[in-house]
Formats: sequence, structure tokens, C-alpha cells
Amino acid sequence: MKKLFALALAMAMTLSLAACGGGSTPPAGSTPSSGSGSEAPAGKVYNVCNLVNGNLGDKSFFDSANAGLEQLKADGRITLNTIEMGGTDADQPTWLSNLYEVSDSGEYDLIVCGTYQMPEYLDEVAAKYPDQHYLIYDSESSQPNVVNINYKQNDLGYLMGVFAASMTVDTTVDHINEDAVLGFVGGVDSPVINDFLYGFILGAQSINPDVKVDTRYTNDYVDTAIAKEYANSMINDNKCDVIWGVAGNSGNGAAEAALETGKAWFLGVDSDQELTFSPDLAAITLTSGLKNIGNSLIWFFDQWDAGQDLFGQNILLGITEGGVGIVTDKNYNKYASAETKAAVEAAQKSIIDGTVTVPSAITDSDGVVALREAVRP
Repeated sequence: MKKLFALALAMAMTLSLAACGGGSTPPAGSTPSSGSGSEAPAGKVYNVCNLVNGNLGDKSFFDSANAGLEQLKADGRITLNTIEMGGTDADQPTWLSNLYEVSDSGEYDLIVCGTYQMPEYLDEVAAKYPDQHYLIYDSESSQPNVVNINYKQNDLGYLMGVFAASMTVDTTVDHINEDAVLGFVGGVDSPVINDFLYGFILGAQSINPDVKVDTRYTNDYVDTAIAKEYANSMINDNKCDVIWGVAGNSGNGAAEAALETGKAWFLGVDSDQELTFSPDLAAITLTSGLKNIGNSLIWFFDQWDAGQDLFGQNILLGITEGGVGIVTDKNYNKYASAETKAAVEAAQKSIIDGTVTVPSAITDSDGVVALREAVRP
């Protein structure tokens, strides 16, 4: 079984919140400055291949990963070959063939890929090239020559819950009613999705112990129709006015419901959805929870240069390490009161200094289910 690597805070962290395109908190152990990116320690320059099972320009995971790698390249720490493999069904056979091709070349110190669509291909190829090193982000391989970088959804959920519970009672903001009721549209009722939920509820309760959370699952990550149906019910039947969509593209149906009813706001996930949405949907998205893929790749190279052998391990990066954060510009800055911003900053500080430890649905599935049922409206 893969060893679960518990990360410690390696240096004093700044307390500013991670914001897309701006000042995201650097991961523990890395030393990038806001002006020059990562410092390049004396030593090996790694030859890296970045396999993108989609295309750059997604303003999401792939762009974030590429930005981190490009920063490492600019700082003289790696050479980089990025291959955009396309993301359509017709492109998928090339994902495996590209993995075989770059592995067989023997020219790369590290081959990088990511997302839940790649582990099956990576397991097959990595097993046949045991001397080749691989990194996969936001997913996990079973092979000992792969380092797996994942993100603490529970930490991220806690910040989002603090923010949502603060916003849902701020009736000076349009579309906010007097009832403290939040919505959560998840993909599948599973430990990973419920990890977001566990933190979300506990963060919300830290602001208002009486808050209610209407939780529903789409059992789908693509079709927006069911999430839209659920969100309409949340809004019209239970007076939800802030809804977090954690169901991939499917969850975006909740944003459509918020827009069309004019009675609610949407919260995005994984990337800055204000940048990926159409202007009308972006306008009703208050913020997004972020997985800071680029920062985490810089963190990995810092550890590798320091002599850490992380291959075969599952690395979990949270707020403390800069692996997750929350968008703090655009609508957040426009609509969140000074009190709400202070509450979010205090929550982040509490996690970093250890005052708050957010439990995980990965290890406590019974706890999150009990809590979920207890807070239903």
C-alpha cells in the first residue's frame, strides 16, 4: 500500500490568501518570490516532459501546471517539452501512445501528467519502465516510480464554508435573504467529494452553528441538467442563496439556476471559474476554491533538489503548503465585507498554526455522513 506522506510546514508562511493570477501562498519548502518565481539551487537541470491530456488555454489545471513548469524553466531549473494531446474521445488513444513514446525515448528525468483520466494509462506504462520517473497531479498511480500530488479538499472546503456562511447572512448584498441556508451540489456520494463537504460544513458552523446545508449529488460530472434542477429546488424550496458546485462541469448547472432565478450566488471549484465562465455566469460567481497545481510542481522540485525521494508516495498539499486556496480578487473583493474577509483570513491562519485541524472524509466517512444529515434544512 502506498505510504501516505504527511507534510509538515517547512518554513514560516505568509498569511495572504491564494488568489488566481496574483499572490498565491508558496508551498512550504519552496522559496518563490512574487517577482522571480522559484529560486534555482545549484545542481542538476532536469529534462521534463509535460503531457497534457487536453489543450493549454483551459484557464484551469493544465494552464496552472504549465505555468509552474514554465517558471521552473525560466529559472534555469528544468528544460521542458510540453505535448498537447487533445481532450476529445478521438484523442484519448494518443494519450497511451504518447506515454509509451516519451518513456521509451529515455531522455526525460521526469514525465508529468495529471487528472483522473490518466492513472490507468500511467499504471500500464510506468510498470514497463521502472527506471523512468513520473509525476501525476490530482490523481494517483499504484506504481513505485510515480509521485502522486494531491490536494486537501477538506482544508479547501473549510475556507469555502467560512466564506459562504459569512455571505449568506449579509443582506446588504443582492440576492442574499435572511435565512442561513447554503447549498452543496456534489458529483458522487464518495469519500473525495465528501471531503470537500466535511470541511465546508465545519467551516460554515464555525461562523454560525445553526447554519443549514442542503446537500445533493448529481451522480454525474458532465450533464448540467440535474444540478440545475437540484439548485432550483434548493433556491425556491429551501431559500439557499449561496451554492457550491463540486461536480465538474455538471455542477455548473447550479450557476445557471442562480443566474436564472436571480435569487442566489454560485461558488466555483478547482480553478477560477470567473475566468472560465461566460460573462453572465461569472457575474454571479462570488469566488472559487483553488487547487494550486503550478505551485505544487515547484514545491516538488524543491523537495527533489533537497534530496527527498517522494516516488511511490501520495503527497497531500493543503493550505499550510500552499496547495489549495481561494480566489480573493474580482467578485470576492467586490462583494465580501471587511468582516467576511477577516473571517476567511482568520480561518486560514488557524489551519496554518494548527489551531484548527479539519477532519477528512477519506478516514472518517461516518462522521461526514452524520454531520451532513444533521444540518439538512
